[in-house]
Amino acid sequence: MSPLTITARDAVTGPVLEITGHLDHATAPELRQAVDRVTLASGQLLVVDLAGLEFCDSSGITALLAARNLAMEQCGDIVLVAVPANTVRILRIAGLDRVFTLHPDTSTATDPGSTAR
Repeated sequence: MSPLTITARDAVTGPVLEITGHLDHATAPELRQAVDRVTLASGQLLVVDLAGLEFCDSSGITALLAARNLAMEQCGDIVLVAVPANTVRILRIAGLDRVFTLHPDTSTATDPGSTAR
């Protein structure tokens, strides 16, 4: 099992959280804590980069939904980028591909000119 690593950085559109490892029952609280430390200005975008995600269970999906709720509470938005195929499949089955905006990579998501939000 790979430990969860969360790296935070800023982009022109708002904060970016890079997630690597396993996002599961044991590690989902770490993502929730990281998201709780994020502050979005009105209209900013929280980008969650999942390029390094190796595994995600229902607890991980719930933590992503909690991140979305926090972003919305702060009058911001959230996008998921570089979502692994197996996680995209789960999002589609659950109908969450209509809840989250998915981008192929961080540079596309953080492009201020991008209209695909």
